[in-house]
Amino acid sequence: MELTTFRNQLFTEGEKLGLTDIELYYEKQESFSCQIFKGEIDGYESSTVNGISVRGLYNGQMGYAYTEKLDEESILFLLESIRENAPLIEDEPEEMFTGEDANYQEVDYYSTNLQAVTVEDKIAFLKEVEKKIYAYDSRVVQTDYATIQDQSIEKELFNNKGLFLSDRNNFLNVIISVVVKEGEEIKSDMYFKITKDFASLDADEIAKKAVEKSLSYLGEQAYPDKNYPVILKNSAAAALITTFASSFSAEAVQKGQSQLKGKLDEKVASEHVTLLDDPFLPEGTRSGTFDSEGVPTGQLNVVENGKLKSYFYNLKTAKKDGVSSTGHGHKPSYKETIGVSPSNFYVVPSEKTYMELYEKLEEGIIITDLAGLHSGANPISGDFSLAANGFYVKNGKIVGPTTLMTVAGNFFEVLQEIEQVGSDLEFSPMGGSGYIGSPSLKLKGLAVTFD
Repeated sequence: MELTTFRNQLFTEGEKLGLTDIELYYEKQESFSCQIFKGEIDGYESSTVNGISVRGLYNGQMGYAYTEKLDEESILFLLESIRENAPLIEDEPEEMFTGEDANYQEVDYYSTNLQAVTVEDKIAFLKEVEKKIYAYDSRVVQTDYATIQDQSIEKELFNNKGLFLSDRNNFLNVIISVVVKEGEEIKSDMYFKITKDFASLDADEIAKKAVEKSLSYLGEQAYPDKNYPVILKNSAAAALITTFASSFSAEAVQKGQSQLKGKLDEKVASEHVTLLDDPFLPEGTRSGTFDSEGVPTGQLNVVENGKLKSYFYNLKTAKKDGVSSTGHGHKPSYKETIGVSPSNFYVVPSEKTYMELYEKLEEGIIITDLAGLHSGANPISGDFSLAANGFYVKNGKIVGPTTLMTVAGNFFEVLQEIEQVGSDLEFSPMGGSGYIGSPSLKLKGLAVTFD
């Protein structure tokens, strides 16, 4: 059945059965992934997933249901499911956005040129990258991981009050892990590139960057355990912010699960720090003109020059605090209920280059990679103790790689101790908490121990 016909029948039958506010959310995801190992396809996946979710008020309680089928039988199933589970849900009913007086940006984040790239061209490009990686340096042992992926997401949202919204987005990424060996020493690192412009990808550039990242860790040394001035490289900074992004959610604040409770308009970070959520970022994977509740999205300074200006709100949390939703209602898929999440959330970069952050250090550590973020970090207290890779700096110059380190501190103290912000904004491939990025950050200090 066509979606429009399905929607109209659903609303008509739902109202007959006594449902008042009814909302239909439609989602279609198409994805492709191919992995190469030594010139041969080592993994291949292509899928299309369609689904709809419906929620509605029945006797003042909100019920939910979802299905992958668009037929008359599914309409009856959805409506009966809502009537059955609405009385069983003890939480306060979620708000339903009518769209009245709402203004939406008219932006299309979908690249038709990217969608037109054939599977054969993607695979051929990945094979070319891998070939150039092996040819680049004799110390390359193998590509531990060489993958090209793309994804397109289409969303539509309707309700029986007249709201009708649609958004779509697509993007492609290349992920390479190169293993290098010199003597008995073996090192590897991950290279990640995301784009909407397939034609802009350069196989030579990707091979060079991927190999040199791994080579840069050869020749490691240990240094004295102590508190060092630290440069958090952009990728490491983005990963750390991703881990603690939930602290800025009104949902976490209201549940007492955030150290930022009661700190609006207070200084929570260095004056050099502005944290911006931008749903209109051209290449953002979370870019869109409305959230999962139909609320218009907009740029939001969460932290401005060190001061906490706002939390992320959906309709439910906004009602509880007596404010308006910031357009951050989010459901990970059509099967999920509404939560709170950033869109494209990042530290606003300055004009300082990466080199300028460390060239005046008498002694310091550059942290390039953090591990154990799920087990070694407490998102509520902010405490972390993490394995890290990086480099030792002496008299403003990078001396060389360190042995594996453990760095310990507190995220909220780190925010306060940021002395400088770089210009090299990069986003983390960790996508669970939004599309989150940061330039490199210079910190007053962190406790560092060497294995």
